[in-house]
Amino acid sequence: MGQSWRTPPFFYFGNHCMLAGAAEEEEDTVMDEEKKQQKNKNKKVVVVGAGWAGLGAAHHLTKQGYEVTLLEAGAQPGGLVAGWKTASGRSVEVGIHGFWYPYQNIFSLVAELGLQPFTTWTRSAQYSPNGLEVESPIFQALPQLPSPLGTFVYTQFKLLPLVDRLTALPLMYAVIDFDNSDTAWQDYDARTARELFREFGCSDRVYQDAFNPMLLVGLFAPGELCSAAACLGMLYYFILAHQPDFDVVWCRGTVGEMIFKPWVASMRGGGCQFLSGKRVTDLVLNEATGAVTGVRCGEEEFQTDAVVFSVGITAMQRIVANSKVLKTREEFVNTANLGAVDILAVRLWLDRKVHIPMPSNACFGFDSTTGWTFFDLNSLHDEYRDEPGTVVEADFYHANQFLPLSDDQIVKKVKEYLATCIKGFRDAEVVDQAVVRFPKAVTHFFPGSYQYMMQGTTSFPNVFMAGDWIVNRHGSWSQEKAYVTGLEAANRVVDHFQEGKRAHIIPVDPDESHVQELRRINKAAKGLLKQLPFAEFFM
Repeated sequence: MGQSWRTPPFFYFGNHCMLAGAAEEEEDTVMDEEKKQQKNKNKKVVVVGAGWAGLGAAHHLTKQGYEVTLLEAGAQPGGLVAGWKTASGRSVEVGIHGFWYPYQNIFSLVAELGLQPFTTWTRSAQYSPNGLEVESPIFQALPQLPSPLGTFVYTQFKLLPLVDRLTALPLMYAVIDFDNSDTAWQDYDARTARELFREFGCSDRVYQDAFNPMLLVGLFAPGELCSAAACLGMLYYFILAHQPDFDVVWCRGTVGEMIFKPWVASMRGGGCQFLSGKRVTDLVLNEATGAVTGVRCGEEEFQTDAVVFSVGITAMQRIVANSKVLKTREEFVNTANLGAVDILAVRLWLDRKVHIPMPSNACFGFDSTTGWTFFDLNSLHDEYRDEPGTVVEADFYHANQFLPLSDDQIVKKVKEYLATCIKGFRDAEVVDQAVVRFPKAVTHFFPGSYQYMMQGTTSFPNVFMAGDWIVNRHGSWSQEKAYVTGLEAANRVVDHFQEGKRAHIIPVDPDESHVQELRRINKAAKGLLKQLPFAEFFM
């Protein structure tokens, strides 16, 4: 029996994506809002960083009547996904960002804001130097099979033999065993993803042609440089937990223009103060209470009752390096042990239309440690639908070796790669280009990194953390996780002051019943094994 399609989020405001914010607004009377804002009028919160996490925290706290100041080092909100215009007025951004089926909290937010930024659900393809490797369907349109059979059966592998794919089946034990708990993270984080696949008997080809390519574009690094824990968490969330989870929509323009700009405008209308070009250099600490009372940006100081840090790892490391206060706390100093991955984004305007079968495409095998994707922006972005020539974006992850090259060297290489995938690119000429280098841009979940990643609470009673590198148990990844941790930080502020309503966070869909039962059996079996003599003696 087929599963009903989940309508793309911009078409509706009810069903599974019924937004919590709208429900709250219906419940609260005007009198309640006035009382709430009067009660909280003196509670100031400084949010540092205006990406998904920071905007999520600021959005909810503003609705609860807090006096929120949002500090952003850049010129506009959005961090990596903000986007901007070139000198010639063309839109560019650091990477094209997908919104996958499980991103229910983001879809809920978009519905609350009354926006319609997304495409319909799209299919995708995967290429190597050998040609077309994989085509992925819209999984929710196909008959529902128990997880992960739908992914295994419906994904159309063009070159990878069935015998190699079958060697991946024993890996399901690790998928069952990894339950996103702290214990599971500590256990699996010590191993590399490559060691994990070898341990469970995966063939070299299924690793090289299936799993490693997923890691290169999902965790932005090759398997030998990725934590096995992060690998299992990412694969389960995006691919294995439920059949439709790999279905994806895309923004019909830059995320900054389509989502962040109207979102910030709505927050400003609610009283949130957004300040750009503010680089945090230190905090002001009340030694008597242990609480932070101010945030410093050079000589400028912002008084506050609570702080939410919602920046990436690289930005957090810079802040700690300059902060006398933060360098007194071990959890902040330990962020120096974390790392980030380089990103390269290349947008090309061509002199003719090139037929690109799928709007989104992932590629592997061109460089051993680099993954890349390319997108047909004529299909995805409204701005380019009537463009006379093809507009294509190519994004490279773990692109260390490309960053020193000149723009022309990079464009030449990208065009060669594109022509290897789709022959129509060979005769096309580049009429305009935009090359964006972003060193240390996205979180690197390397083996052993979990022990240094921060919790949502800190040793300061009124300082809280948000971002995709912050430890939480929601189970989401990427943009959805960043936004969820922002809501969690807002809830911690609400709990700290005991004022306002907590944000409703939509949980990830529960494990399918057979997975729940297998996890129950596995947990019971491991409990029995622990009772054996010397059970804790060996690694």
